[in-house]
Amino acid sequence: MIRVGVVGATGKMGRAVCAAVAEAPDLDLVAGVSRSAAGRTVGDALGIDGSDVVLADALVSLVDARAEVLVDFTSAAFAPEHVAWGIEHGIDVVIGTTGFEIDEAWRDAPVGIVVAPNFAIGAVLMMRFAEQAARLFDAAEVIELHHDGKADAPSGTAIATAERIGAVRDGAWRAPGGDDAHPGARGAEIGGVRVHGVRLPGLLAHQEVIFGGPGQTLTIRHDSTDRTSFMPGILLAIRRVHDRPGLTVGLDAFLD
Repeated sequence: MIRVGVVGATGKMGRAVCAAVAEAPDLDLVAGVSRSAAGRTVGDALGIDGSDVVLADALVSLVDARAEVLVDFTSAAFAPEHVAWGIEHGIDVVIGTTGFEIDEAWRDAPVGIVVAPNFAIGAVLMMRFAEQAARLFDAAEVIELHHDGKADAPSGTAIATAERIGAVRDGAWRAPGGDDAHPGARGAEIGGVRVHGVRLPGLLAHQEVIFGGPGQTLTIRHDSTDRTSFMPGILLAIRRVHDRPGLTVGLDAFLD
């Protein structure tokens, strides 16, 4: 059994992660950190039957519970601090938060650290397919669509996708800009690729990559309509993080 502690346990993603870990036969939810629900049990606060784990307001509770993996779904402001804490205490770390700068020193960390812009297996495949298409289609733009509660824009998935496209295409095609009277209309430019962010209620997490060529277009799209779409990838990362000391960005290495 892998002993797991979830930081941000009562957030929207944290709740789903706690439920998925509790249901997995090879994983054991032993700790949860939530400032708003500290002192309550996971069963009471999250409605997970049979769990008497008491939520705490400090990371030290993971040490007390002998957690082996720290799963973080808090915010970009705290993620680097939580990774550093995991390294200091010899606990592997899985990070689902985006919008922060990765410390290159993590590559030599004695613990495993997984940072993924998106844990949905379909989204990982979407990025891989887009990278493959970019070798043959030079012109591409990325449109990402998320719920209006998402703070960072563009999304980590969109940034990663644009960077992967930009790294393999020959770069002959350049996206035209907008007019001076409407700055921002053409989105952000990342790796030579235009990225457009949409934030609306009713959305969860969606992205499409549109490639253009003479007489044709190719669209690769992925939609997450429920947070359960992220759980298989998160559980995969929890199970495999200890096997890869240092930094792993994305789930590609685990899918191979």
